[in-house]
Amino acid sequence: MALPEKVPRRPGYELTLKKIYDRALSLFPDAEIVYRTARGVERYTFRDAAARMQALARALEALGVSGLDRVATLDWNTHWHYEAYFAVPMMGAVLHPVNIRLAPSEIAYVMSHAEDKVLIVHRDFLKLAEAVVPKVESVEHVIIVNSDEVPGHVGGAKAHSYEDLVKEYGGGYEWPDLDEDRPAAMGYTSGTTGLPKGAYHSHRMIVLHALSGALQLATLGPYKVTSEDTVLHIVPMFHVYSWGIPYIATLLGMKQVYPNRLDPKVLLELIVNEKVTFTAGVPTILYMLLTAPESEKYDLSGLLFISGGQALPKGLAEAARKRGMKVMAGYGMTETAPILTLATVPPKHRDKEELLISPGFPIPLVELMVADPETLKPVPRDGKTMGEIVVRAPWITPEYYKDPEKTEKAWRGGWFHTGDIAVWTPEGAVIIVDRDKDVIKSGGEWISSIRLEDAISTHPGVAQVAVIGAKHEKWGERPVALIVPRKGWEDKITTEEIREFLMKNFVETGKIPKWWLPDKVIIVEDLPKTSVGKINKRALRDRYADILLEEGTA
Repeated sequence: MALPEKVPRRPGYELTLKKIYDRALSLFPDAEIVYRTARGVERYTFRDAAARMQALARALEALGVSGLDRVATLDWNTHWHYEAYFAVPMMGAVLHPVNIRLAPSEIAYVMSHAEDKVLIVHRDFLKLAEAVVPKVESVEHVIIVNSDEVPGHVGGAKAHSYEDLVKEYGGGYEWPDLDEDRPAAMGYTSGTTGLPKGAYHSHRMIVLHALSGALQLATLGPYKVTSEDTVLHIVPMFHVYSWGIPYIATLLGMKQVYPNRLDPKVLLELIVNEKVTFTAGVPTILYMLLTAPESEKYDLSGLLFISGGQALPKGLAEAARKRGMKVMAGYGMTETAPILTLATVPPKHRDKEELLISPGFPIPLVELMVADPETLKPVPRDGKTMGEIVVRAPWITPEYYKDPEKTEKAWRGGWFHTGDIAVWTPEGAVIIVDRDKDVIKSGGEWISSIRLEDAISTHPGVAQVAVIGAKHEKWGERPVALIVPRKGWEDKITTEEIREFLMKNFVETGKIPKWWLPDKVIIVEDLPKTSVGKINKRALRDRYADILLEEGTA
């Protein structure tokens, strides 16, 4: 008898989040989860969290959540958010963490686009929810966390207390057997060009991502992450599933610390008091930890900080190491769930500083090339020849939700095109050198130069404008507007004038976030053009490469 070409599936074969959950509950029921609320630092076990996850699932079911209904969250890094990370997908629904840093109009757009049915919202964002929910027809219920007072309705949707629901629906819940290819969670890009794009990931994708990330961290590189570590969750949980770290930490049975809102002093206190050994975040967070008032009195020695979201400056890495910290970098995207590479440098190359702070090497199951984006021929591994990073991995979103045109463009040639320009080193590491989109990375979050230019161009005194990123000591990059003024406005266009104009006409109306406002305006006589008449951003970046915005100019 011949073997079947496709192995039939039996019960238990499915790679679902329930596999991570069951393992943690079986092997690490007493693993500690520490969380901060208005009452102070509290703690419970994974066994306790598991019971609350079951209660949340029962409550959502009672509110009518079924099938692939989407459940959105507007929350900090809290234990409530952690419970939703598992309960929502394990009951069969789809988790949608919403980026709180988007403009209100963008939040309304992504929630409408995703057709969210229920919103779980932290009380800190209740006013935001009241403004957004009326614009999202699909939302039927709002669940409020960390609040003793709950209104009857929020923006027309019926409101509920998270804790009251957990108490009312406490008790056993039998998790359904799900197909591993069922969508589990979704997120949206930060709208680098145009409106945010939706990316979703299945149970199988998230489980394989967690397994691969854990394997790379536990076995390779100069620093190891294992079940004996304690993780502080700094990566925002609304940002690409907190880089998958809550799932990795649960899989490994690590002690987990959820700080709620990210306050530098609180983070430092938690690191010391809870004996945190591992955390991750954008370089801006690392900068804050090192420069916060009285930071020097906190012992950070031995703490591993994995940096991502933007390039890790060498000087910042050196400053962290002087405090006894271990620092390495990584790389990924919303579409890739997100980890693609980590700077887990092999022993024979650990004397090369540029590799330790580079995006690093592909983690297991990731196929990565630095290639010509048109021919898909890999560039030489010489550390000089530039190409686009193109990838394949079992956890890359198969499509942009409701956007076949952008899907086809991203997946042309059978590879996912990241849009990031890099060089390939002889050791096999990637080093990002540019982007094919003229975006600015500030504190790990994207600012669309095109959309900011559109807003500035509506000022009556602006003839032409180009926005580029300038180096910033704290935020990595901040926007600088280069403006050709209209006749008669030469002496009137100032940084203050443009910021006040944008504040009144775009920030206060919810069209752009306040943190997008340019730090500096430079008046120029003309803007360089390419051969086809477009403003030459590359030439502008080269011309103004020496601009360094100091802390406090924002």
